[in-house]
Amino acid sequence: MTIVKIELKNLYDDFRDAQTIKAYAKIIKEDAQKLDKTINIMEVCGGHTHTIMKYGLPQLMPENINFIHGPGCPVCIMPKERIDHAYVLAMQEDVILVTLGDMIKVPGSNGSLQDARSKGADVRFVYSPLDCLKIAEQSPDKKVIFFAIGFETTTPMTAVLLEQVINKKIENILFHINHVTVPEVMQELIDSRDVHVDSYNNKIDAFIGPSHVSVIAGSQIYAPFPKTYGRPVVVSGFEPVDVMEGISMIVKQFVENRCTLEIQYKRAVISEGNVNAQAFIEKYFEKADLFKWRGLGNIPQSGLKLRNAYAKYDAEVVYTKVLPIKEIEDHKLCICGDILRGMAKPPECSIFGTACKPTTPIGSCMVSSEGACAAYYKYGNLLK
Repeated sequence: MTIVKIELKNLYDDFRDAQTIKAYAKIIKEDAQKLDKTINIMEVCGGHTHTIMKYGLPQLMPENINFIHGPGCPVCIMPKERIDHAYVLAMQEDVILVTLGDMIKVPGSNGSLQDARSKGADVRFVYSPLDCLKIAEQSPDKKVIFFAIGFETTTPMTAVLLEQVINKKIENILFHINHVTVPEVMQELIDSRDVHVDSYNNKIDAFIGPSHVSVIAGSQIYAPFPKTYGRPVVVSGFEPVDVMEGISMIVKQFVENRCTLEIQYKRAVISEGNVNAQAFIEKYFEKADLFKWRGLGNIPQSGLKLRNAYAKYDAEVVYTKVLPIKEIEDHKLCICGDILRGMAKPPECSIFGTACKPTTPIGSCMVSSEGACAAYYKYGNLLK
């Protein structure tokens, strides 16, 4: 019997094949010639933004197919008020603040969590929320506060951690919940309800739907956009061939005068999503009336909070007396809000690449590895 060794790259090679990418580019170009207007396609997810930029996909597009970038980065959309919560919590006596990756670099009004750590705060980042269990066990005299971020993709893991905390009767883990949901912000981008944000002149003609979010929530969450708002949605994978096929599917809809929800990423996404993960989310979370998105304002029903039954694990309840409530404006020269709404691109910002760059980020879109500004800074030389 012959044993074939499969390496990781064998699983993605075909999805990065140059000839396949060029073949899709040719199909898109031929179909785009049949259009009578420019099609602005918003990729909602920051992972798609980086694929688009890293592989130079804009230079493969005809002039009437345009990418605009959305708010699909959980670090980028975190408002300064929530960062200030994390900062204040980290500075409390006997607290270990735990969060994920890039979150420690995002500046609030008092500085970033990285700054708090330089002042003696115990701030740690983890790859999995479940790492909090070990931290709490090793530090029984400390309060471990998990600053939870992310879209539908990461929410189930926070729910699993909470269930572990409850079942194991762990008393020194608390949660600061900052989980948000995608459909509500997509709706907001089309039909603003915030008096501070004019989204009525948005440029969005179609959406590339997030892939990982859709694995959990299912493609069904995007059904209203073709039906109610007249915007096609194609749920696409993250690899360049995935994105190119997704764009081709969108362009064909316009050529054929169709407006529907389609799944390109069929190898991982189904209509109903992961119902077990959804049940975990439903068990422990409920919708918050409002959640403020950085640069976008307050969006109704777009965030999650712990159900009242679990209030004793909620850091916002336990530490309510010390948490600031003042609203904070972003830097006057930063246009991250316009970028997150698809109204501008990073090079249009006056401080892009000068005062604001990955080593000295001013805006959240430059801080995160998934942010549009970071993608343009790193791969902008690939633009035509």
